[in-house]
Amino acid sequence: MSRKGAIARLIAWLALLVFIGYTAIFGLGSDGSGSMNDITLGLDLRGGVSITYQTVEDVTSQELEDARNKLAQRAQDQSTEANVYTEGSNRITVEIPGATDANQILEELGKPGTLIFCTDSSDPEGTTVITGSDVVDAQPRVTAKQTTNAREYVVELTLSADGRKKFSDATEKLVTNHDPIYIVYDGSVISAPTVRSHIDSETCEITGMDSYDSASTLASNIRIGALPVELEEIRSEVVGARLGQNAVRTSLLAGIIGLIIIFIFMIAYYRLPGAVASFALLMYTVLVIVLISTFKEEITLTLPGIAGIILGIGMAVDANCIIFARIREEIGQGKSVRAAIEAGFAKAFSAILDGNVTTLIAAAVLFFLGSGTVKGFAETLALGIVVSMFTALVVVRSLMRAIVALGAENEKLYGKVTDVKVIDFISRRKICYIASSAVILIGILSMVIHSVSGYALNYSLDFVGGASTSVVLDKQYTVEELNDQVQPVVVDAIGDTDVQITPVQNSNEIIIRTKTLTLDQRDKLYSSLADQFGADESKITTENISATVSSEMQRSAIIAVIVAAIFMLLYVTIRFRNFSFGFTSVLPLIHDVLVLLAFYAVFRWTVGNTFIACMLTIVGYSINATIVIFDRIRENRKLHKGDMNSVQIVNLSISQTLTRSINTSLTTLIMVVVLYILGVTSIREFALPLIVGIICGCYSSVCIAGCLWYDFQNFLDDRAAKRKAHAGKK
Repeated sequence: MSRKGAIARLIAWLALLVFIGYTAIFGLGSDGSGSMNDITLGLDLRGGVSITYQTVEDVTSQELEDARNKLAQRAQDQSTEANVYTEGSNRITVEIPGATDANQILEELGKPGTLIFCTDSSDPEGTTVITGSDVVDAQPRVTAKQTTNAREYVVELTLSADGRKKFSDATEKLVTNHDPIYIVYDGSVISAPTVRSHIDSETCEITGMDSYDSASTLASNIRIGALPVELEEIRSEVVGARLGQNAVRTSLLAGIIGLIIIFIFMIAYYRLPGAVASFALLMYTVLVIVLISTFKEEITLTLPGIAGIILGIGMAVDANCIIFARIREEIGQGKSVRAAIEAGFAKAFSAILDGNVTTLIAAAVLFFLGSGTVKGFAETLALGIVVSMFTALVVVRSLMRAIVALGAENEKLYGKVTDVKVIDFISRRKICYIASSAVILIGILSMVIHSVSGYALNYSLDFVGGASTSVVLDKQYTVEELNDQVQPVVVDAIGDTDVQITPVQNSNEIIIRTKTLTLDQRDKLYSSLADQFGADESKITTENISATVSSEMQRSAIIAVIVAAIFMLLYVTIRFRNFSFGFTSVLPLIHDVLVLLAFYAVFRWTVGNTFIACMLTIVGYSINATIVIFDRIRENRKLHKGDMNSVQIVNLSISQTLTRSINTSLTTLIMVVVLYILGVTSIREFALPLIVGIICGCYSSVCIAGCLWYDFQNFLDDRAAKRKAHAGKK
């Protein structure tokens, strides 16, 4: 590359960074699209619309859960972060993050009511063909008429097996005179399509709509009417952000400070490559912001989503640490800086690829099998992984080549490693096994002890439900004022920090969600609210509420993690051509989850919505660090075959990657620690487990993963030797 070409490349990358940075801050066009202000925030960060439905008649718990499931499916069309949960024995609440118009959401969701397909509109009950429970789905479609090829708007119905049989019997009779089937929704006829053929399939079409909107409206009414129970709307409101704008601002400030500290560390330790990595990390940050805002219809940013971004930052830094460590090793072996850079990227590629692909597999599985906040985490994690690979393998490589072309070939600018101090991890592995087992055992015992008198873990409202208190204060408070003034009073009154306060739009009323209150706690709360904020005690109401994190969401998260672990095991086994690598890459994940669970149990940290996000973050972080070590073990087995035994290879491999493991963990910790120091209470409850998880992930990768592989591989080798010896005796 010529000098002019190198200068042109540097200017081009700088111009691109400035352009993307400008877009991230100010956006493009008068509407500011593409900027961070254009990002769709979840209910916990931005607020949104909350709608509560109540059953018209008494229903069973199973019927209520079925209705919740159907509403949840529809709410997902509004936002992937939609939260749908039951309250008590007859209510369902739908929360749509980012929405500001409750009436519009109500109109789009539709009014839940009874749905009947019948042959006589004057006597629906007596001439019923099928009911809403027989309808699986209804979707608007645009087709072309066979005769004229003209556009036609239809509604495609999908029926259950029972519905198909009943519909077949009815249409076989009605087709003779081309009689209509009346679709009666909530007592009114909304359509009366004529039967023109005998229908004996699980899908059929309703034709005759004059526009796509008409077809869409009919389909929506049919879907809503297909609820297993009849619901009526009893409350709809625009709610404020649970964390408040102050939490968003402090999180943003923490991110900026954290990045600056990481830049300083990278430059101080890695010198010139560290400056290049800082440039690439800045590129990563603004790219992620722009992409999230660009795909705002698909991605809703929540607190778990922020966890995915933090993990992505860790992955981006990690890739650079791997590359720069390789470059230093190549320089230490006597290669020129130019040759060392090319060799460093080539040798680091497999570790970066495998680490990112395994985490990407986890993100994909979590997205397709998870729900709610789990999907939000998966979206930002996948986006961060793709962007981090681009910045590490494209941006950093291009900049390094340009800088070398400008004459920066002094090895002092890069550093070098001539000799690695090998630490004997294998001989100390039993100490690590015992220490880990002790922590996990303490956690299990703590859960058992606490389960005797209550819950094994300190579950939040999201998991166990609690109480919802409605109170009218002396004036209308902002979210920040509620967090700063009202929340401390509530916490002091009930003696618990797990409190959620949301204002009712355009009124002095607020909703306080707490754990189930005793009579004394309730009296003290009422008295405090009356004394401090002029509330009328006689008008304060409290009712029990159910968990917002449904058992379905918990099950889907657990299933998603298990399936992700299986897919990661398969990928690592195939890539490394060795089952022991795949099997022992998953074991540290289990270790990290159990250790973090022990901390939750012993220190009674609140287990809420962010608990799932924390666990998923640690799983993604840990597998990446383990893959880096396994990649080095695989390489050294080939390189030192015959002159090193397994003990020496494992110890050498862990020692060679030790600096990378520490530096990656340190830079990720910097971001989370700053978030913990500057964040509000709810942010700290999220950041603290991440701090423990990151440290645990580094420990398990360095002290556990390689040793587990060594022991498991020896076990397999011994079994193979015994089978061979046994076969020889025969």
